Amino acid sequence: MRVVIQRVAHAKVCIDGEVHSQIGNGLLVLLGIQPTDGQDDIDYLVQKITHLRIFDDAAGVMNLCVRDVTGEVLVVSQFTLMASTRKGNRPSYIHAAPPAVAEPLYEAFVEQLSTAMEKRVQTGRFGADMQVSLLNDGPVTICIDSRHRE
Repeated sequence: MRVVIQRVAHAKVCIDGEVHSQIGNGLLVLLGIQPTDGQDDIDYLVQKITHLRIFDDAAGVMNLCVRDVTGEVLVVSQFTLMASTRKGNRPSYIHAAPPAVAEPLYEAFVEQLSTAMEKRVQTGRFGADMQVSLLNDGPVTICIDSRHRE
């Protein structure tokens, strides 16, 4: 699994011109899933996301996590995170899990993240054409791959 995490002042997802979900201060999490991903990947990423110290403390130092600042989380599935640009100029998505595999993992990820956050995590709609808007705060953007733990 790969995630792109953005610290945001606010973010929202629109589908068919309607606001589907939105958050204030918190994290926008874009999630890409591979066919070989499983519960270990979910466990690792949920722990990282909920404990990642990327919010400012009183001294202006990034020393607080999203739970410390009672922030919100919005998760959007994004198969394009699994793009391979190795050959040519047209990305290949052969490393992205098919919907039958990815959707249950996406739902399990959201459920486990909600439990860890002790509040409902907002989401996009799996497989939908979505417009995501956000105000990146900082800007702070972190990429994490559960297979390449750096």
